[in-house]
Amino acid sequence: MEYRAGAGVWEIRGKLLLASATMLFVELALIRWTGANIVHLSYFSNFILLGSFLGIGLGFLIPAHRGQWLKRWAPVPLAVLVVLVREFPVQVQQTSGEVIYFTAVKTTGLPEWVTLPVLFLLAAVVMAAIGKITADLFRQLPSLEAYRYDLLGALTGSVAFALLSWLSAPSVAWGVIAGLAMLMLGGRRNGVRYAVPLTAMVAVLAFESAAQGVSWSPYYKIEVKRPPAGSSTRDYKISANGVPHQSIAPLSVLMRPESPYGRPYRETPDNPYRRVLVIGAGNGNDVAVALAHGARRVDAVEIDPELRETGARLHPEKPYDDPRVHTYIDDGRAFLERTDARYDLIVLALPDSLTLVSGASNLRLESYLFTRQAFEAAHEHLAPNGAFTMYNYYRKDWLIDRFAGDLTTVFGHAPCITDYGGRQAVFVTGRTTADQSCEKTWQASGPVPEPATDDHPFPYLLQRTIPSLYLGALGGILLVTVLSVRLTGVRVRHTVRYADMFLLGAAFMLLETKSVIGFALYFGTTWLVNALVFIGVLLAVLAGVEVRRRMRRLNQPVMTLVLLATLAVAWLVPAESVLALPFAGRLAAAIALAFAPIFCANLIFSDRLASAPDPTAAFGANLLGALTGGTLEYLALLTGYQTLLLVVAALYLGAYAAMRLTGNGPDTPALPEPRPLESEAQP
Repeated sequence: MEYRAGAGVWEIRGKLLLASATMLFVELALIRWTGANIVHLSYFSNFILLGSFLGIGLGFLIPAHRGQWLKRWAPVPLAVLVVLVREFPVQVQQTSGEVIYFTAVKTTGLPEWVTLPVLFLLAAVVMAAIGKITADLFRQLPSLEAYRYDLLGALTGSVAFALLSWLSAPSVAWGVIAGLAMLMLGGRRNGVRYAVPLTAMVAVLAFESAAQGVSWSPYYKIEVKRPPAGSSTRDYKISANGVPHQSIAPLSVLMRPESPYGRPYRETPDNPYRRVLVIGAGNGNDVAVALAHGARRVDAVEIDPELRETGARLHPEKPYDDPRVHTYIDDGRAFLERTDARYDLIVLALPDSLTLVSGASNLRLESYLFTRQAFEAAHEHLAPNGAFTMYNYYRKDWLIDRFAGDLTTVFGHAPCITDYGGRQAVFVTGRTTADQSCEKTWQASGPVPEPATDDHPFPYLLQRTIPSLYLGALGGILLVTVLSVRLTGVRVRHTVRYADMFLLGAAFMLLETKSVIGFALYFGTTWLVNALVFIGVLLAVLAGVEVRRRMRRLNQPVMTLVLLATLAVAWLVPAESVLALPFAGRLAAAIALAFAPIFCANLIFSDRLASAPDPTAAFGANLLGALTGGTLEYLALLTGYQTLLLVVAALYLGAYAAMRLTGNGPDTPALPEPRPLESEAQP
């Protein structure tokens, strides 16, 4: 039986789409913006994501007749968060002996176990307000139709934020878009109440965006400091997310005898340097040095387009204007996997990214450049008499030993090493021992840590462990979550019947994270790949909804078996076999391995949502489950990412068992008739 969609129904649909789009847009903006303004928070952006899931889940779990104050004052917590971060900045310290954070600043403020839960709580309150608006609209439509428009809104918000990232739009643009959307959701009744805090928020962001030397890339807030007036130096200092990141120097400085830039050329005297690859080309220092040594062609790979443009505009040697230089805005590992070129010298130039691939993982942008498989790929792309070099401020002797030990294994001999103090080191490894001329050859300072791999891509983690830093912060988050559920009056007993939805949410979050990680390995850790994967996940979920809407009944046992089969295939297929495929085959395999389980899982989820007595509460339980899945992602630090698929399978089996126990298993009734709709949207 079909219902007649009047003008009021279309208004509800439109507002639900807008609310969902605003919810996702604000979530993505908070992850990016807080990481850009709180020193080191970009290493912990998944905590903001978890806070968002808590807030949205609470917004859906709060009954319709309660929590109306959240809707009336929805913009206030968002404005408070923005003003507090800008006017009273806090910093996440980085004092762990178990994991390395790249930085050159000394931080002050509260410890991480206090700072991270506070930020988590603020993000949760912001998203709970928007989630409450969305949930009250969600209730006014049949469950699968509401879910359909929620997904369309999420797609809209994701595409909008990706477009702003592509345009390198400043933070004030994010604030204006979010503010206008919230004003539309608030309506005339809340016009003044919404306008005041939103205006304050936009004003703060406008002040930030107007600051001299500030620009936004898809990854960072970049600040360029010019040399002081009257200074004899021409060095420019570049900070990313508040951390000193790069400096632009003239060739006279770069070519000094003590400079690490020239060390690879001094230790490979017989190298012809006809073709040079620079991964992490940045502002162009390494490119300028390669040209000065007579390179006939330089392939400059840089993941951040804004850093490359900054170098093209400000570098005194203008290396990017040289016709011998070919620039690629790409991930370095992905470039190595695609190119067939052979190089006389491959330079891995300071690729410490200072940020994570996405809010749903612990993977840094450069992690796949430092795995054993990456070093093997570099070795395969060396020409006869070629050499590979890498340098950085490594901070710890064990990290130097890890990389040098791995190079020794891959190349068959120890690399040259030059220690500049402060654990700054340059490695130079010839294709053979005859292709390098060392002043000093590396010798281990102690037990050599095991190498990072594509399955366990955590080079800055000393051992397979979850650092106490993370455990403390996660403990604080769980405490805040329990207190939040209690304080908002959510009746836990009434949500136990949705234990299966909780487990489905946890499993799906891990499955989505595994998809992001897989595509990052196969096609690069760029923001574009990440955005396309997230959009692809939403499209797969939407496809599952549309298929379920056209089915009268779903055989849950059969679909669960199909889901487990797709997970088994994804677990059994090794990553190296996918990487060995040509691009078209790799893309087809990646899509099948990632999105087939997601489609099957969402068929099961949609079927359960359609039969839920209270779909909004069921959806809220699912979101809290996603928060739990986000914490379970830290298991990858112990096991690697492939093993997470076993955890996913166990969670889906647990969800199926919970469905049987709660009477929502294989005998799920046919899709219920849509309930009557209100003629007008709630204010």
